[in-house]
Amino acid sequence: MQLSVIIPVRNEERVIGRTIRHIQRNSRGKLAEILVVDGGSADDTVGQAKAAGARVVVSPEAGRGAQLHYGAGQSVGDVLYFVHADTLPPATFPEDIEAALHAGWDLGNFQYDFDSDRFLLRINAFFTRFRWFFTQGGDRTFFIRRSTYFEIGGYDPGHVVMEDYEFLRRAKRTGHPFVMLSAKCLVSARKYEENSWLRVQIANLIVYNLWAWGYEKPRKLRKLYWRMLKMYNP
Repeated sequence: MQLSVIIPVRNEERVIGRTIRHIQRNSRGKLAEILVVDGGSADDTVGQAKAAGARVVVSPEAGRGAQLHYGAGQSVGDVLYFVHADTLPPATFPEDIEAALHAGWDLGNFQYDFDSDRFLLRINAFFTRFRWFFTQGGDRTFFIRRSTYFEIGGYDPGHVVMEDYEFLRRAKRTGHPFVMLSAKCLVSARKYEENSWLRVQIANLIVYNLWAWGYEKPRKLRKLYWRMLKMYNP
């Protein structure tokens, strides 16, 4: 197994170096590359990523779905592992992913904790142990065999929000269930710190339900989400 770790970024100079170094320290010789896909950063994200040892490509189109899919097309590994810039995968991620693949799973994700001991965030993290679909967002990180990714059709470049849910729903419909592993990522609590727990929960609930009820206008959903929250890298 050779992993291509794909990290979509935009204005992430504060966190990208730490994430890359964490992945390198725990790669266990299973790392084909760390591929940072930039969506037009105006800060030193690209410089920080290169200095930390990542390969950097610039997506021809900004947006999470577009950047993830472009990164997959540029990657070289036989397994793709999609990671948020502010999320640290479990220290055991290479052996966990390899064991899942050997067990017959083609795709899967992890549980997570926040880098905060706030009680309400501990409650949020607790629910990531369940397979409920609405808890399956990208903070969990996501791995998939390269062949399976392209068989399903990959991330939809038009999805600038809810891209993980849209892809997992399509995977399920095409007969590709996913495994949820018990090891935990460490997710930044910065969105909650810059807003409030309640405000983030309300914004997540509104956008998720609009999408689930068939509102197929991702750019308007993202605009609504940004309007409800103070975002750190718009």
